[in-house]
Amino acid sequence: MLNQRSDKLELLRIAEAVANEKSIDKEVIIDSMEQAIQKAAKTRFGSENDIRAKINRENGDISLHKVLTIVEAPENFDTEISLNDAIKKEKKEDFKVGDEIFQQLPPVDFGRIAAQTARQVITQSVRAAERERQYNDFIEKKGEILSGIVKRLEYGNVIVDLNRSEAIIRKDELIPREILKTGDRIKAYCSDVIRENKGQQIFLSRANPKFMEKLFFQEVPEIYDGIIEIKSSARDPGSRAKICVYSKDSSIDPVGACVGMRGSRVQSVVNELHGEKIDIVNWSEDPATLVVSALAPAEIQKVIIDDQNKRIEVILTEENLSKAIGRRGQNVRLASKLMDFEIDILTESEESEKRQAEFKDKTEIFVKNLEVDETLGQLLVAEGFSSVEDIKQSTLEDIVKIEGIDENTAKELKERSEEHLKKEKENIAKKLKELGVEDKLINLNGITHGMLVTLGEKKIKTLKDFAELSTDELIGGYDEIKGKRFKIDGYLEEFALARNEAEELIMNARNIIFK
Repeated sequence: MLNQRSDKLELLRIAEAVANEKSIDKEVIIDSMEQAIQKAAKTRFGSENDIRAKINRENGDISLHKVLTIVEAPENFDTEISLNDAIKKEKKEDFKVGDEIFQQLPPVDFGRIAAQTARQVITQSVRAAERERQYNDFIEKKGEILSGIVKRLEYGNVIVDLNRSEAIIRKDELIPREILKTGDRIKAYCSDVIRENKGQQIFLSRANPKFMEKLFFQEVPEIYDGIIEIKSSARDPGSRAKICVYSKDSSIDPVGACVGMRGSRVQSVVNELHGEKIDIVNWSEDPATLVVSALAPAEIQKVIIDDQNKRIEVILTEENLSKAIGRRGQNVRLASKLMDFEIDILTESEESEKRQAEFKDKTEIFVKNLEVDETLGQLLVAEGFSSVEDIKQSTLEDIVKIEGIDENTAKELKERSEEHLKKEKENIAKKLKELGVEDKLINLNGITHGMLVTLGEKKIKTLKDFAELSTDELIGGYDEIKGKRFKIDGYLEEFALARNEAEELIMNARNIIFK
């Protein structure tokens, strides 16, 4: 191929053939040939030289040039030349420092070793170009459903032939109890494409909730057209799934459209998921309405929503308890994922017991800290007071309004609350000193003494320590690993901070530390 005596057009024919076979740009192949020729030429003329090869795209002629860069004071005469010498040699006056001159080299009949080296360079370049092309092809398909043929099984993982490349479905991304054999045609969701030295790694999933969403996208024209929107989904692969849908057109029933005539549309998805039961839920902006739909067929009596902590308490009868929870907690778990709320299921009797326990705890706070009798403590709780701080911040008029409390009692309650909080502040200051909590952290705007004690006990003692925390580390949250949801305990979870409040605290600390 590199022999000057061979047909010059053969180079161009080879380049075109390889480009067509590998689906690579012809120019990439010719560039790699030029690099190969340059490398082979250096073995003949010396590796210290800067040699450039050029293949004529029309007739296949190969030209070789030695390149010299014009500098003021040459140090390496193999690659550099002075301005005066360049003018003399080339007989041109318009040269300047930084220009390059090209000295033509004679045609060379490359030897066997040089030709072999050239072939290696071309092969490597073609492979690199092929990998880049494949990566670009598949990175665009990330988040889509891909079809392929099962090529082989390796340690429980499935290797899928995608025609021009291979993909892997890890064992934990398969539908449980699904039996696949070599040669089976399979669909899967492209969850990730990673660039690696040996080529791209394509990861597929049949357990991902997005796989179910994309199947509905294919089966329901209204979703494809954007009339119906999939708000969220949750799956227990191979068993049960929930999908939340919303119609932008009030005349279209989103649930009915997804089910299809006689259940034809949803059945197609169920078949692909190997019999996985699918609950289609009508989305609502109101969390209470949505949780009722998500926990169907259970009948719910009452819903209590805590937007700040993203928790929902669902109260129902004993008869509906098992329906709401589902087998092994499946129904409530999927509903929780669907809504991104933590759902607590309580019977009417359990709710009553919980409220009584809360009432008792709050009463004990007043009895202990304000030294009042139980009856007065209960009266304060019944009127909406939940802490000593509430008493201190209230006006005398607000307290006197409570039936059974006169002005003198109200004044005494105010004085005792102030005295208790003052003493508590002194004790906390002493405790913070013992824990070694930094003054900068103590003075952080928005943080309470109770929070500071808790942080100190958790070894968060400096402003820098606090600034390096994430929001989830501070207030708690949930993480999902391989389709399973895990609870993250927060350092200040007991203080019921809203997410935006926690974020503001952290940002205040970071602004001070990293300004």
